[in-house]
Amino acid sequence: MIDQYLRRKLDQPLARCAALIDIPAITPDRITGVGLVLGLGSAVSAGLQWWWVALVLWLLSRLADGLDGPLARRRRARTPTAGDAGAGGFFDITADFIVYGSTVVGVAVGATSAYGAPWWPFLLVLLAYYINGTVFLAFSSIAERSGRTLDDGRSLSFLGGLAEGAETVVVHALWLVFSAFAWQIAVVWAVVVAVSSVQRIIAGYRALR
Repeated sequence: MIDQYLRRKLDQPLARCAALIDIPAITPDRITGVGLVLGLGSAVSAGLQWWWVALVLWLLSRLADGLDGPLARRRRARTPTAGDAGAGGFFDITADFIVYGSTVVGVAVGATSAYGAPWWPFLLVLLAYYINGTVFLAFSSIAERSGRTLDDGRSLSFLGGLAEGAETVVVHALWLVFSAFAWQIAVVWAVVVAVSSVQRIIAGYRALR
């Protein structure tokens, strides 16, 4: 819901950070890989009920996710043959899906073990994530083939909605900070993501008609 606003506000700070780390040993794909490892570490830490460790790893993972794109754009602007944007975008979105799904499972394992929380709210979140992912990946593929892409600087055509990247970062952080209430947060979040799914289905269908 606020991703476009945040992107405008964070573009310059992230570009400056990308300039600081723009050395040959650091590549966008390596940053994506680091973000993936950190995200998986957050999931494992949550499963072990190391909530604050999981929170730090989660936030560092999302910081890495925010830096790979600006660094890739900086390299391409300087040297157009520096890298394949398609391959990098594919790796980035794949890593995001792995991290999002695994962190939900990690929190579910930790919360059920520590507090006897039910599993079903986290299963609903995963179902909502599955539907959202299906919608925007299908839309991006068909939009590309039909010449109706939505270009906001990212590798795929993203349909906006109530729940986007920024809200996901916040909610995943909240259930690590307030782990005793993780399943209640998951219920609310599943509803929000489900509403976003409906929004994207309607918007995508209308855009492709």
